[in-house]
Amino acid sequence: MRRREAIPLGLLLLAYLLLAGLFAARTPAWQTPDEPAHYNYVRQLVGGNLPVIAPGDWDQAYLGQIVGAEFDPALSIDRLTYEDWQPPLYYLLQAPVYVLSGGSLTAMRLLSVALGAGVVLLAYVVGRAVFGGAPAALAVAAFVAFLPQHLAILGSVNNDSLTELIIAAILALLVTPWPPAAGRDKRETRRLLALGALLGAGFLTKGQAYLMAPVVAAFLLARHWPAEATAARRLLRALLLVFAPALLLGALWWARNLAVYGGLDVLGKAAHDAAVVGQPRTAEWLAQYGLGGTVGRFLRTTFVSFWGQFGWMAAPLPGWMAAGLAALTGAAVVGLALAGDDGRRNTEHGTGTADGRPPTAASKTMYHNQAPVGGRPSSLVSSERRLQALVLALTFLLTVALHVFYNLTFVQHQGRYLYPALIPIAVGFTAGLGFWLRPLARRRPAAAWLLPLGVAVVLGGIALFALWRILPGLAPG
Repeated sequence: MRRREAIPLGLLLLAYLLLAGLFAARTPAWQTPDEPAHYNYVRQLVGGNLPVIAPGDWDQAYLGQIVGAEFDPALSIDRLTYEDWQPPLYYLLQAPVYVLSGGSLTAMRLLSVALGAGVVLLAYVVGRAVFGGAPAALAVAAFVAFLPQHLAILGSVNNDSLTELIIAAILALLVTPWPPAAGRDKRETRRLLALGALLGAGFLTKGQAYLMAPVVAAFLLARHWPAEATAARRLLRALLLVFAPALLLGALWWARNLAVYGGLDVLGKAAHDAAVVGQPRTAEWLAQYGLGGTVGRFLRTTFVSFWGQFGWMAAPLPGWMAAGLAALTGAAVVGLALAGDDGRRNTEHGTGTADGRPPTAASKTMYHNQAPVGGRPSSLVSSERRLQALVLALTFLLTVALHVFYNLTFVQHQGRYLYPALIPIAVGFTAGLGFWLRPLARRRPAAAWLLPLGVAVVLGGIALFALWRILPGLAPG
């Protein structure tokens, strides 16, 4: 990495660590979703027990009481153990921190902050591979680093941080250039085995990571689609190198769940659903609000809480901020559609810009670089672009589908459930907002840096507002 790239990226990471560390320190104890239950999982592990979810772990009445009292220290959190069905990897990482810090909540939060730094760095790697330029890559990383609700989650004890890190690493491996598909390359073998290890780690971390299994499979199928027998053998070899280690790692957890919960409950999901009696159900909301009211609440709450709805969904961003972010989202979506249309026309008619002029270095950094990179043939670059689009789009669509599917049963309208696709979302925002800057970037190449700067200032400013104006109101009393 050249110094011109390393310095702004290093500054961005330092700014992220500062903001995320402030969220870890200033968020009142337990005022992030499910944090007490995640903390209690670690406490049980340190006590020598691998938790098992059972009826009684979810007490809706007591949960409502303690949340309503803003986690008054007079009320114990020890009864909140409804995350006991989760895979153990994140909690195993937290166990030494718990022991060494004497169970310090802030120290454990800071481990999540450190894992989040890896997510930010890998977001830059993905952005660099997709856009081919440092400004756009930095904009992707800035979106991931400074999104206010994301900072709140990464500044808490929650297995989302490790899940996102694993997903980000898988995305980075998939979208960065691969060796030629023909033949056997040691670099390809190492990358396939790394993908398998990461998938297996995801199986041991959280159910959301499972969505990367079909993404990886689709990528390998698209890359090795067998037109002949040798290609079919390469595809089979690639699938085995990835999924054999992944399934072996996952089997450690699945076999344990079969032994503990019985039947075919390999994920412990049936045991979880049986334990969370009293959790709001979508059927109840349909009866109360009707289909239109339920869908409207789902969309509105998901959108606002994606950007910032703190505590246990009790403290959203002010309405004027949400309206501004909605306008920003609309501009990004329209820009992405127009940029995609331009990209298709450029692919069909050459590598020029939409107005027919040759692409400048600045315009290339604002959206997909259609020119050959590093001397590679344009056909290879085009193939890489299609694979990148497949990986990012499929990750996004599967994440949205999982969010919708879960809400068919339980009322869980939290935007953080879209964070497994946060890097693809950040890529989309960067491409969409970058489209509007392209005319200026053609005339003044330095204008390309306005995009990451603007993302950092807007989202970082909102995060600072939340730190000093919203979070203090979540403290008890």
